Amino acid sequence: MPAMDDQTVQLVVFTLIFGLVAIMGFAASRWRRPNDIHSLEEWGLGGRAFGNWVTFFLLSGDVYTAYTFVAVPTLVYGIGAAGFFPVPFLVIVYPMLFVVLARFWSVCHVHGFVTPAEFVRARFGSRELGTVIAVLGIVATMPYIALQLIGIEAVFEVMGLPKGWPLTIAFLVLALYTFSSGLRGPALVSIVKDTLVLWSVLCVVLLVSMKPGGWEPVFRLAEAKFTATPRTDDGLLLPAQSELNYVTLALGSAVALFLYPHTLTGVLASRNRGTLRRNLAVLPIYTLTLGVIMLIGFAAIYSGTQPLGGNGNTVVPQWFNENAPAWTAGMVFAAIGVGAMVPAAIMSIAAANLFTRDIYREYFRPQASAKEETYVSKTVSLTVKFGALLVILLLNTQFAIDLQLIGGVVIMQTLPAVALGLYTNWFHRWALGTGIGAGLLVGMVMLYQVPKFGGADGRTVVREHFGGSAWPLDTIGIDSGASVYVGVVALAVNLILTFLLTPVFRNLGILDGRDGTRDNDYVADEGDPTVRRMTEILDGDPVREPVPAPTNYFTPIPRRPSTRR
Repeated sequence: MPAMDDQTVQLVVFTLIFGLVAIMGFAASRWRRPNDIHSLEEWGLGGRAFGNWVTFFLLSGDVYTAYTFVAVPTLVYGIGAAGFFPVPFLVIVYPMLFVVLARFWSVCHVHGFVTPAEFVRARFGSRELGTVIAVLGIVATMPYIALQLIGIEAVFEVMGLPKGWPLTIAFLVLALYTFSSGLRGPALVSIVKDTLVLWSVLCVVLLVSMKPGGWEPVFRLAEAKFTATPRTDDGLLLPAQSELNYVTLALGSAVALFLYPHTLTGVLASRNRGTLRRNLAVLPIYTLTLGVIMLIGFAAIYSGTQPLGGNGNTVVPQWFNENAPAWTAGMVFAAIGVGAMVPAAIMSIAAANLFTRDIYREYFRPQASAKEETYVSKTVSLTVKFGALLVILLLNTQFAIDLQLIGGVVIMQTLPAVALGLYTNWFHRWALGTGIGAGLLVGMVMLYQVPKFGGADGRTVVREHFGGSAWPLDTIGIDSGASVYVGVVALAVNLILTFLLTPVFRNLGILDGRDGTRDNDYVADEGDPTVRRMTEILDGDPVREPVPAPTNYFTPIPRRPSTRR
């Protein structure tokens, strides 16, 4: 029997692991199965009952996506230190999450909210504002799903597979098990994903450490390469003109991450505040794995790795292909593939929940049953996944990346209503809407003004508009070579207008909305009689309690009776 070549070994290992993951995804529908999975709370939030271990794997699978593990090392490969921005932004984001998301968990469990848009609608007494938040969430999430496909596509390219049918089969499997199992599917599969990622990190450390000299020549050669290029924005250390963009990009990315609907969906699946906080306190350790994987960018320079066909996203899989045994490379490829399936599934569920609860039920079928809601959400989750697949197959991949740049700016505009709304109801609903509109307008104008640079010196304009998210300050006459992240400027405009216009609208006699929440709702925890309890705990003791009817937050409590007009 002839020996298999490396690509065949890689494909066999990838297929076996992918097959195991598919079986687990379908089996998740029977994993501590509740009495009735035909409700949005069970299908879309896993019964709001995940314990410590499941929550950890779900949140890590949600935050650390395949595109992160593929694109960020590629950025390091191209420009060096500036590509490390995800490390500080993840350091920044977890304290923010620890403080904010426990309040979000409590108020959503008290009232039975499934989406952030439902919370905003109740908090500020405005159906229209809730709809805006839902639409922005869906728009921002769609290109994010498409980006996960780019990671799988790069792996298939390195394994010598064609572009079309393998990617279609992979996402067909994802779509079907998500349809069947809901959030339980990616929650169970994320355990395999994290195991494979940790294995990949160990491989990077061992492969480089076993080379003569270990890591020292890797950094030395990377520094020599960046010094020799005519570019001024690359280097082993951060160039001075890149510092402003680096800081604002890290800060803006941190803000955007916890506002994305898929992050909030993972949060709402936790069984109590303690579970959520423990995991948010531990998850920064996982950032170390991302930091190690980003070093592949430098290792690829040392090894002389070149992207296949000019596709920069193939740098990471190609480095493993050239430097690791075939079976090891196959496992790493599976880690990237599974790492795309988990967040893509959660993202599609989050987008589907937004459509179902905040558009379909609000405007088309107010009396929709729980079973009908779930069926609509399942159908929409299929639609958004296949829409993302068509974007990758029929359009240039750069199109999805450009859309994601816009998506980050879009989702940041929900911060005053969603995040600040967890602490105060002072904002006027019209001021919030005006701020969002102004932030979006400023963001789109600035993105339009950003050119895409290329060439050996990194300063040749290859596209005049929508070329990135770093807005050059020389656009307004500041000749410093520095740039700033568009999302931060757009959010600043949003916040300023929201704060300034709130008293203006009140003085004009325009009525506030009515707040349907109470102060105690934001600190309620498991065991509080106001907290909705599910009928099944997935990794704890089963709970057999009836689920109360959804709170009618359209007969709310006045926010400030003394200010009513």
